[in-house]
Amino acid sequence: MTPLPNTRVRWTSAVVLAALGAGTVRAGRRLRAIPVLPAVPAAAAGVPRAAGWRLLAAQGVEPDAVTFLAACAHADREGLRVLDLLPADLATERALGLLRLVDPGSYRHDRLGEGRGAGFAVLVAEEVLERAGFEPGEPRPGPEELLALTRRLKEYAAGATGLAVAPALSCGPRTEATGPARAAELRAQGLPPGALAAAQLSGLALLAGVALRQGRWGAAAAGLYWLQPYLALGGPGSPLRPADLAVATAGRPLRSLGAALRTAAAVARTPAGREGGGGGSEGADDEAARAEAYREDLAAGPGRFLEPRRADCPWCGSLRLTVRVRVPDLLQGKPGLFILERCGDCGHVFQNPRLSPQGLEFYYRDFYDGRGGEGAGTVFGRLGPAYRARARMLLPHTEPSSWLDVGTGHGHFCNAARAVWPRTRFDGLDMGDGVRAAERRGWVETGYQGQFPEFAPKLAGQYEVVSMYHYLEHTREPLAELDAAATVLAPGGFLTIEVPDPESRMARLLGPAWLPWFQPQHQHLVPAANLREALADRGFTVLAEEHGPAHQGNDFVGAVALTVTRLAPDPDRPWGPPATPRARALAHTVRAASLPCFAGAAVLDALRTAAARATDGGNAYRILARKELL
Repeated sequence: MTPLPNTRVRWTSAVVLAALGAGTVRAGRRLRAIPVLPAVPAAAAGVPRAAGWRLLAAQGVEPDAVTFLAACAHADREGLRVLDLLPADLATERALGLLRLVDPGSYRHDRLGEGRGAGFAVLVAEEVLERAGFEPGEPRPGPEELLALTRRLKEYAAGATGLAVAPALSCGPRTEATGPARAAELRAQGLPPGALAAAQLSGLALLAGVALRQGRWGAAAAGLYWLQPYLALGGPGSPLRPADLAVATAGRPLRSLGAALRTAAAVARTPAGREGGGGGSEGADDEAARAEAYREDLAAGPGRFLEPRRADCPWCGSLRLTVRVRVPDLLQGKPGLFILERCGDCGHVFQNPRLSPQGLEFYYRDFYDGRGGEGAGTVFGRLGPAYRARARMLLPHTEPSSWLDVGTGHGHFCNAARAVWPRTRFDGLDMGDGVRAAERRGWVETGYQGQFPEFAPKLAGQYEVVSMYHYLEHTREPLAELDAAATVLAPGGFLTIEVPDPESRMARLLGPAWLPWFQPQHQHLVPAANLREALADRGFTVLAEEHGPAHQGNDFVGAVALTVTRLAPDPDRPWGPPATPRARALAHTVRAASLPCFAGAAVLDALRTAAARATDGGNAYRILARKELL
């Protein structure tokens, strides 16, 4: 009997083939959704209004007057304040990279989305440039500088930034980017070049493996990867005509391998603490001054930042206290050991001994601003769905005219919530300088910088809604913060709070690696029953309580991140010993080895999030309460 041919499906190849096919279709769809400026302004449109606009072009790019006027007309017509112009001959891999990052259909309306562009020319309203504090000058910016500027400008035109293809615009003379140049451009976009290079090399290795070992399915996957540039960019009606399309398609595997290796080599020569997006903008003098300040702060040891331990629960006064968790600073790796204790009577969890105000300043420094400011902003910028869900909690109850977001940080929630409540006045309050930046960007109408209880008498009865999202756990006296909220709200106003849930099952499973412990920043973790009781004591009626919808899907990814920081802290941290080549090599090795762990953790978090939504049991909860009429 003649054996049947082996037609068994190679599932690895099939999955890769499906992913590449979906990516190719997506890139083509997105490309055709990008508007194209007319090569010649329509006569019926009259003379476009060019006053109030600046066209910023990179070195070697020469936009003509027709392109400038057509861009002005398009921006005016669409209500845009920032418009990135894509040259018609945009290089193949740069175009594919941009299409992976940007969905033109949602880009403008994603108020928290990162500003993206091609890095060659951008049209900007002068008032946006003024608010952003940018003054164009000579010499012209390079592509990486223009990419960083576009990213920044979208923050000042959150709902009014777009993309368009300029047919008459050319990239100018361009050579293949060197490793350092490519790494710099990725950092300018807030992307980690080392992680991306590692992912690209892993993907190429996977493709080579399936092509060699999985027969026709593997060959099909490799062939689709090879032809992807032409399939996505070269079809009829494509608004782009990359000059290197044929060469880039023919040599794609080798060109991709070379680009990834050059980028990885450039990253290997970069200090570990500067590998992520945007971290390397400060000079050596700034870093030296920062390190000296930390040495002075630590000269007497970190123990001086802690107050005396208290013997009773700050919530109910009970003496039945037990240690819940004892951890070092897993967020930044600063010296110190921190203890969270749990009350045996009311279940309140609190830092004991707690940090003094000076200690809080020390451990917050360079986390939300300074060295860590850009990274924190990137994380907050990816929480748009969570912010909008918080805002929608008010939908059945009121249409607010005034809203004060306490602990607003840089104003990300207020910016995102405008998509739900476009007619609401959003103000923000925070201790840090970020609230002033939020005011300049227009994310909040008024920014108050300082302590909430100190502002409360001045703002008494002025707001219909007060929100405290992941704020109460950071405060030294949470009951005083609730008093302040009761003062600021008008009778009948609404208070909405979201905090970590210390009764979460994941807290027991992950122990010290549970991210919401967030030591040393979190001072109090309040069980829901305690918060409901405290609100009732202050004249509030609880209208809604959500656990599953408030879940933050980061339990396992957070545990991996905290463990990586513990095993290999940033060797260039200014509060640590001077960096050595061995420490840098260890940091790069541990971070590279952790990538599969992060991938697995992301899958577990997705499953955990689905379970939390189904069972209404997550790692956080949110409460909506109304202040009763007098």
